[in-house]
Amino acid sequence: MEMIVMQLALFVLSLFLGVELITKVPPTLHTPLMSGTNAISGITLVGALIAAGAGDSASGLVHGLGFIAVVMATVNVIGGYLVTNRMLAMFKRKN
Repeated sequence: MEMIVMQLALFVLSLFLGVELITKVPPTLHTPLMSGTNAISGITLVGALIAAGAGDSASGLVHGLGFIAVVMATVNVIGGYLVTNRMLAMFKRKN
């Protein structure tokens, strides 16, 4: 029980820190920030693939959750790159 409370407190603190940091970023730096976030999401995708492909000792629940994590991380990475591409297109000069 104590571990759950500690993890919840850490999550809430990281939430406040994330909001505080994002509000301080000027709009011109949002595109590089999105690229960095996409790289982190790619690491999450690798972790999800490892969880989904766990050995024979893993239960069906682990494989199921790993598969769901792979799908969600893939959607996040693809969506992030599409949004980043759209943001970069706004900076291109129109001929």
